Amino acid sequence: MHASKGALVAATALGLSACSMAPDYHRPEVVAAPAYKEAGPWQTAGSNVPAAGKWWEIFGDPALNGLEQRIEAGSPNLAAAVARYDQAEALVRRSRSELLPQVGIAADVERDRVSAARPNSPGTAATYTNKQIGASLSYELDLFGRIWNTVQANRANAQASASDVAGVRLGLQAQLASVYFDMRGLDARTVLLRETVAAFQRAYDLTDTRHSGGIASGIDVSRAQSQLASAKAELDAVAADRARDEHAIAVLVGESPSTFAIPVVDTLIAPPAIPASLPSTLLERRPDIAAAERRVAAANAQIGVARAALFPNLTLGGAAGFEAANVGLLRSDNSFWALGPLSAALSIFDGGARRANVRISRAQYDEAAATYRATVLTAFREVEDDLATGRHLIDQERNQRDAAAAAERTRDLAMTRYRDGAADFLEVTIAQTAALDAQRALLTIQASQLAVATDTIRALGGLY
Repeated sequence: MHASKGALVAATALGLSACSMAPDYHRPEVVAAPAYKEAGPWQTAGSNVPAAGKWWEIFGDPALNGLEQRIEAGSPNLAAAVARYDQAEALVRRSRSELLPQVGIAADVERDRVSAARPNSPGTAATYTNKQIGASLSYELDLFGRIWNTVQANRANAQASASDVAGVRLGLQAQLASVYFDMRGLDARTVLLRETVAAFQRAYDLTDTRHSGGIASGIDVSRAQSQLASAKAELDAVAADRARDEHAIAVLVGESPSTFAIPVVDTLIAPPAIPASLPSTLLERRPDIAAAERRVAAANAQIGVARAALFPNLTLGGAAGFEAANVGLLRSDNSFWALGPLSAALSIFDGGARRANVRISRAQYDEAAATYRATVLTAFREVEDDLATGRHLIDQERNQRDAAAAAERTRDLAMTRYRDGAADFLEVTIAQTAALDAQRALLTIQASQLAVATDTIRALGGLY
């Protein structure tokens, strides 16, 4: 028994000291620029940075803060991503178990009767009970790193899955914020349209009164009525769009739209300054980049698995226990043990299948490396796009605010001229329509600024 234990220890040490057939791993090289090209002076790095992970707090909206906190526990999409990560972790544990001996235990009791006329050794009939209890062992000597590289590949895939979870979480948070700010933009349009409907109603009443007094024509009344009805119809359309946004938010936080409601607010918050980091840090912060890099590492380990198949598969077996018939079982003279067989298996001819598998694994590594580089470049592009859009939206918002103010002055002057009889209602209609269009465009730009700010944070991998 001591000899068998020593052989087992030696075999285990030999297996654990296996060499790896995988190439040395290095993260694929991607050159990062020293700074973002589109980052303007409005980027104030390091100002008003929220707590780690809670990037939405930079907007200063309590309602949004409360909704974002509900994603972790309520989102079924995030729960599905976590379940996929749990599967990947379990796969790591399963593959790691192959590094250790597989031990089993069994017990048998058999009642037999042998015939007196049996061949070869005739005699008297006999009845006996055979009892056996023992353990068996099977252990693959991982001399060429097949199991070890399988563990490494599965571990890298599990790490990629963890990054996938972070990516899903960040994506859901950004999607929630984007839909929320779209809804708040519709709230602002609702307030504008309600004020516009009230103003158009007053204009219609004035025109109808003037028509009754013979001062205004029926055409003026029809124009005022058409303008009022169009504003009411747009208000109904905005209400429908807002309801869809509210329903989308309900699903994102894991609640039924039938029991979910968000009150309308009459203000639209200003977009915050986003602290943009250096491009080199994007490689560490973007979950999709981290996941792509880990999949490159997994593909590298799979090369070692494929190459190990070119060498023999060595397996050590063993057994030990007690066996007796009609006497006491657990006695030293009833013990047995066996070390072996030590088996080696190697396919001599497979038509080149194993070498083809090596080529496949190398091509899969090249594909994963190219996907990683593409993911990095896409991340840089998304950041540059958002920084450029956000920077130009500032100028656009300022110019549109001036246009809206001028359109409001024109509208007021046109209404004054109409009351004084110096202009017909067509001039008022044109001025009112232009003012509404300018104000609507201003609100659209302001909502776009919030959406771009949200996407900028997502593209940067969140704020830490």
